[in-house]
Amino acid sequence: MHSPPPFFSIVIPTYNRPKQLASCLHSINGLTYPRERFEVIVVDDGSHTPLDSIVKSFSGPLAIRLITQPNSGPALARNRGASDAQGDFLAFTDDDCSPSSSWLHALTETFLETPDSGVGGKTINSLPGNPYSTTSQLLLDYLYEYYNQDSYKGKFFASNNMAFPRKAFLESGGFDAQYRQAAAEDRELCHRWVAQGRRLRYAPGALVSHAHSLALGTLWRQHFTYGRGAFFFHRMRAARGEGPVRVEPLSFYLNMFRYPFKYASLSRAIPISFLIMITQAANASGYFLEKVRNRTRHSTLLGPN
Repeated sequence: MHSPPPFFSIVIPTYNRPKQLASCLHSINGLTYPRERFEVIVVDDGSHTPLDSIVKSFSGPLAIRLITQPNSGPALARNRGASDAQGDFLAFTDDDCSPSSSWLHALTETFLETPDSGVGGKTINSLPGNPYSTTSQLLLDYLYEYYNQDSYKGKFFASNNMAFPRKAFLESGGFDAQYRQAAAEDRELCHRWVAQGRRLRYAPGALVSHAHSLALGTLWRQHFTYGRGAFFFHRMRAARGEGPVRVEPLSFYLNMFRYPFKYASLSRAIPISFLIMITQAANASGYFLEKVRNRTRHSTLLGPN
């Protein structure tokens, strides 16, 4: 007699994106995983418009719950969902994402091999005609290739497609709620998870489509925020006595700018490579602005000599 498949709790933080949330839940409603073996937890992070009607419209076909909290950021929202979850495993995605029908099956295959590991899936850009969204996704693809070359020894996964054993996730401390924006909280969790002696596995068959429409300004702001998050990540490492983050070699950045030419025609690759350069400038700007702010706050607290 076969044992039942693992029970999953799918956790979705959401903030002021009711249409995207409805689309995400529609995709989850199309999962081929046994309905009695997963639940959906939507955590409303203080949206201006109530989401009860959207969630209720899926309450027949799905075991779904809505949790509300004051606006505190996606990290705390994910932790809140995890603390209320009933599943043996947590699967995180975002409200602007659409998991493939076999998403939970692919995660299950990896967990059956290594049930104590964290797992990251592959994210696909569902807006290929948008050069800014394409740039953002290609950059993430590059980071995945660089940091997860050994699928059994992953180092970084984005929070819109990752899963953990619930018990181990809670023991690890979950996402650091000091990150109030979507900015390096996933990077920090992955780093801490591995530092605790736990394993991260890459499961490219666990597919999620990401529909994040960007323009030049929003692409800049996205990576500016990532830069600010990187500063806090470095500061937290120092506070834990882990020393400075290793600076990647020059070849890391040169290969990053070359990366679009592997997957796009010359006419598309050139502007995307230029946009990647802009993301790195935005990232550096956010990092150094936060560094200056931190020094100013520190000097203010110390007072005059």
